[in-house]
Amino acid sequence: MSSESEYLLERVPSTNTSKASLGSHAYPDFIIKIRDFWVYLIHNVGKHYVAEFLATFILMVFGTGSIAQVVLSGGSNGEWLSINLGWGFGIMFGCYVAMGVSGAHMNPAVTLAMSIMGRLPWTRLPGYWIAQYLAAFVSSVVVFGIYHDALVEFEGGNRTITTAGIWATYPQEHVHNVTGFFDQVFGTFLLVLGIVAICDARNTEPKHGLKPLMIGLLVVAIGATYGYNCGYAINPARDFSPRLFTLCAGWGTKVFIHHGYWWWIPIVATKIGAILGGFTYIILVELHHTSQELL
Repeated sequence: MSSESEYLLERVPSTNTSKASLGSHAYPDFIIKIRDFWVYLIHNVGKHYVAEFLATFILMVFGTGSIAQVVLSGGSNGEWLSINLGWGFGIMFGCYVAMGVSGAHMNPAVTLAMSIMGRLPWTRLPGYWIAQYLAAFVSSVVVFGIYHDALVEFEGGNRTITTAGIWATYPQEHVHNVTGFFDQVFGTFLLVLGIVAICDARNTEPKHGLKPLMIGLLVVAIGATYGYNCGYAINPARDFSPRLFTLCAGWGTKVFIHHGYWWWIPIVATKIGAILGGFTYIILVELHHTSQELL
């Protein structure tokens, strides 16, 4: 018998009787069958995508929430460092939730790079992307609901790019889109280079339980050094889904038109940077491990 079958036998009660027990209550047989099917579906088909959704949701509510608190309080309840920490802790907790199941990518650019490097089956890439983009949109709704009263008080019903920037990234006015493009390439390059290094068992890999902390600190470092120009999206889902939400929530088409149609750059440039970061580490470091190095 397969381990997955044993898993289900251990966790799914028998449904041979017309009434079955679920906890301390009795339920009709068809309710138990629906529950059994859902457990089977998640465990055998969708567990990676569910974990990826939850991890991305956690990342986004911490990160977007940190920006909302700073902007809507006029800087009295936080500053740039607190935003960096919000994103860093969001990444860390997202990793703790899903790293052992999906790898906790939380980022379509990371997922693409891992697939190209052969570390994720290509068949899973569409599901990961759907989960990541969907979670980023849902989290945007949640943050909007929680901070709605503060938003109304802050802007008086006038939707501005300043408040749209709570959800999506917008470059400084003096930053040219070409500069912004390479900014996003480089930021995501550093992100994936760091992730691959942290997870390299043949290098100075931290203990498994410390990997999320190290990746979170990596994100804090990127934000603290390369966040000024464009807000360090370094994640297509983190930028596009919240931007789409602001379009739907009353900010209008300016969220896509602003700054010379900036919106597409965090989608494309981040993917290029992720691929470059991953292969740079492989070519310059990983391929040169000696056979004597401990695994």
